[in-house]
Amino acid sequence: MKFGVFVILLLAASLLVSGCTEKSQNEQNNTQNQGTIVIGTKLFQESYITANIVSLLLEDKGYKTDVKENLGGTLVNYEALKKGDIQSYVEYTGTIYSQILKMPPLQKWDPAVVYNESEQGMLNNNGVVIAARLGFEDAYAIAVDKKWAEIHGISNISDLAPYAPNMMMGTDPEFATREDGLPQIARVYGFTFKNYKSMAPGIMYEAIKNKDVDAISAYTTDTRNDLYGLQVLDDDKSALPPYDAVVLVSKDFAQKNPKAMEALAQLNGRIDQATMRRLNGEYDINGREARDIAHDFLVEEGLISA
Repeated sequence: MKFGVFVILLLAASLLVSGCTEKSQNEQNNTQNQGTIVIGTKLFQESYITANIVSLLLEDKGYKTDVKENLGGTLVNYEALKKGDIQSYVEYTGTIYSQILKMPPLQKWDPAVVYNESEQGMLNNNGVVIAARLGFEDAYAIAVDKKWAEIHGISNISDLAPYAPNMMMGTDPEFATREDGLPQIARVYGFTFKNYKSMAPGIMYEAIKNKDVDAISAYTTDTRNDLYGLQVLDDDKSALPPYDAVVLVSKDFAQKNPKAMEALAQLNGRIDQATMRRLNGEYDINGREARDIAHDFLVEEGLISA
């Protein structure tokens, strides 16, 4: 009798261990069924940092990741996401609204409307999902030398009207031709610049620092605005849309990786504009690697262990 009870208990323990092992293996398989998660970036420091934040957060949950720095501009990353060549990248709502979905400008830009239209438009048209809304806006802006602006009393974009025909504009690779960039400035403000030079963002900032251009299409979270003594002009006629930062993934990825989606949801509202400027400064001013910056941020937030 005692022997029979022992056998029954032994079998029960064996089944329990087997079940736990199977559960553990299933959980491991769920983190690996995507293979290596490839995360794209655009051509500037903020994109590198936020991509590595996504990467390290997912790695902490057991996923393998690969960050493709300098993959390309908006459409390169978005097309790669739709095709499955990458599984995630960080985009901005104004860019989604105007460049990806080709939506017409609103009479008055409303961040909530742009976000909702972007979210629904991507999902309905392309099967792309917003996994997290990071909490900061990195808007396009027009910036000029601060001393020049003070001398000429320039604080708004509209103040440039008398000077723009004689000014050389430096832009990133997209701003000069995209509908929410220089063409929108021309429509709303009624002036165009003498000419423009399109270049990588880092070179663009160096160009205005070295006075090779008179104005640039600056980013509002970029610490080089202060570092290089630039005056970011007020968009007094609201020509430029809101650009809230969001983490994009494919619908297929979201459905197959609920654990990853839960992890990414922790980034909702985590990064305000001051924080993003600080992180960008770590890259631009202190020369730190994007991955190290991302790691320290996640540790500070308690999202991963040191």
